[in-house]
This record gives sequence, C-alpha cells and structure tokens, in this order.
Amino acid sequence: MSIYVGNLAYEVTDADLNTVFSDYGSVKRIHIPTDRETGRPRGFAFVEMNTEEEESKAIDTLDGAEWMGRSMKVNQARPRN
Repeated sequence: MSIYVGNLAYEVTDADLNTVFSDYGSVKRIHIPTDRETGRPRGFAFVEMNTEEEESKAIDTLDGAEWMGRSMKVNQARPRN
C-alpha cells in the first residue's frame, strides 16, 4: 500500500515529509514527482510505510491537516491506469 499526499507546497522536500510521517511509524520510501519540462515538484507525493496500520494511522490523522500554509489531502494511493 502507498499513501497519496496532495495539495503540497512546491518547496516540500523528502526530509520534510519524512519528519511529518515518521510520527506515525517507519517511513520506507518517499517519492515526489516532478514536471518533466521544468523539473519543478508537481505538488503531490507518495509515501510508503512499513505496515498498513502505520499508513492507516497517518491517513486518518493527516488528511485535511494544515501544513506549510496548506490543507493536505492524504489518502490511500490508487493504482495507475
């Protein structure tokens, strides 16, 4: 399972996300997609944690939370089509 984190500030780094999500368990992987042409972050990320319980706790707590002046959208990532 992976967590989708949307409505992020463009300045957010892997380290920032690791700090926030590590409060809920061990962070396995963070991916912040970038625009192919500009190289600029696209305003969302994917976070993987060690257990589904940790991911569920992070989703329940962080969805809608204010962070860096924005309201985060946090939910279970859907598979790509």
